[in-house]
Amino acid sequence: MRAYDIILKKRKGNKLTKEEIAFFVNSYTKGGIPDYQASVLLMTIYFKGMDDEETANLTEAMMNSGDVYDLSSISGKKIDKHSTGGVGDKVSIILAPLVASAGVVVPMMSGRGLGHTGETLDKLESIPGFRTNLTKDEFISNLKKINVAMIGQSELIAPADKKLYALRDLTGTIESIPLIASSIMSKKLAEGIDGLVLDVKTGSGAFMKKERDAVRLAKNMAAIGKKTGKKVVALITDMDQPLGNAIGNSLEIKECIEVLKGRGPQDLIDITLELGAYMLKLAGKVNNVAKGKDILKRHLSDGSAYQRFRDMVELQGGDVRAIDNPSLLPSAKFSKELLSERTGYILKMDTEAIGIASCMLGAGREKVEDKIDPAVGIVIDKKNGDKVKIGERLALLHYNAEDRLAETYKKLQGAYLISSKRPKKRQLIRRIIMA
Repeated sequence: MRAYDIILKKRKGNKLTKEEIAFFVNSYTKGGIPDYQASVLLMTIYFKGMDDEETANLTEAMMNSGDVYDLSSISGKKIDKHSTGGVGDKVSIILAPLVASAGVVVPMMSGRGLGHTGETLDKLESIPGFRTNLTKDEFISNLKKINVAMIGQSELIAPADKKLYALRDLTGTIESIPLIASSIMSKKLAEGIDGLVLDVKTGSGAFMKKERDAVRLAKNMAAIGKKTGKKVVALITDMDQPLGNAIGNSLEIKECIEVLKGRGPQDLIDITLELGAYMLKLAGKVNNVAKGKDILKRHLSDGSAYQRFRDMVELQGGDVRAIDNPSLLPSAKFSKELLSERTGYILKMDTEAIGIASCMLGAGREKVEDKIDPAVGIVIDKKNGDKVKIGERLALLHYNAEDRLAETYKKLQGAYLISSKRPKKRQLIRRIIMA
């Protein structure tokens, strides 16, 4: 079997076999196929696409290129959740301990933020001492003890994906739906899960700006789940405004603590309950989503979800004093109000611009090697549909570097469109997709 023949076959628009895909992935991962040939195949897939079977086979090949966790020693269904990323999306940090407190095993492997969207690991690591680099044995031990662990991707998990993703980034093939779907699913399936709930974002702050593209991606991932024998459900959710109010690592942890104590922004609570209810359903804990929401609401109100989060932080080396007293979390030296320049209604928010503004303060990365300031960020006061008066506060910027403020303020100011007409209320959850 030759790489050249596989490239030529796909270039002609023909379907690749499972054996051809596995050969190419394994050979490239081990260095037997050069970057230039892998680049050509990625570009060919970008233009010619892959059907559901090919995408599932690509996912399996990447998953099997490294370690695949065996969680069979842990009783109960293992259910995870994945988000395609958004501004202020801190749902996983609330959801994992909440669902674990309801009796579901939640093994959660997350990534780091790059660009305008934040990521779970960076947020968790703003808690002093919190470790995301657990060993496999520590990961399994914590799952047995408290049903939940939140870790970073091991170097040994889906190494083919890591190598191919770096090449996609250099060759302009990131946006290919089959390549995105297989990248996400290869890592998630390597966790040893039984089911997966997907939060596929769409809107100005999402990777998928158009709903039809988000739906295509969701259907691809659901199909992969079905092909590999896993239960998968995908929710298409709104990212035309930040989720919750806080944007920035320790600021978002503080907001998560509020929700885990039964308070916090309603949109963040609503989407957490919806995703969590589907996790309970996939685990066989409930027959319907409404029942699942009722159970999760009780766990928020009675303190059991908060206690499970506290247990997780302690087991992963974090300082629980900062959970009990969030003022001990990193805080910025300075703050500045963003004031409205006119009276009216918030018609539109450029959510990507808001995410970029937070990164400009130091809350995110433009390059992988960039350092993050865990203390900085933005807290949003007014969102889509809210009425504002001239001079009223729209947001509060938390910053440490004064030389970054002027440009960031201007960026954030330009992200708000205020009109005399009240806009229609947006749906937080747009569609539900199952295999």
